[in-house]
Amino acid sequence: MTTSQKLATELENVLSGNPWYGPSVYSIVESISFEAAYEKPVGSVHNIAAIILHMTGWTEEVMDRMNGMDAQLPVRGDWPEPGLPEEQKWKWIVEDLKLVNVNLAGFIQNFPEERWSEPVAGKSGADETGETYEYQVAGLIQHHIYHSAQIALLNRMING
Repeated sequence: MTTSQKLATELENVLSGNPWYGPSVYSIVESISFEAAYEKPVGSVHNIAAIILHMTGWTEEVMDRMNGMDAQLPVRGDWPEPGLPEEQKWKWIVEDLKLVNVNLAGFIQNFPEERWSEPVAGKSGADETGETYEYQVAGLIQHHIYHSAQIALLNRMING
């Protein structure tokens, strides 16, 4: 199995499959009402909508890096403000997450196999720290898992 195949399969499984650890990202996100998405339980730093915007931004940033752009914070910002609660806006936030991950899957499938082990542009010391393209995409998949667990916990806090 090539690196591209391995990463694409792992991404698909985490997003919409049956990952070993529990519910997929999309099954968690699709269970969130727009009211819950904007509620911030006492003690939480971000609401669910902000977490999903954060996930979307970092997915776009990893694709920019795969396109040869220097590593930086996401264009949207690290933690974009979701604004006031609106049901249509919530639907767009979820659709954006899905669309950007469809695009990422395409990037992964078409990424040249010989480039996976190259250091990411703009990451000083990437050769020494292992910040290769493969490392970045694997890290993003882990990032999706981490934040989907946060979303599930926040939803449980909100809805009991």
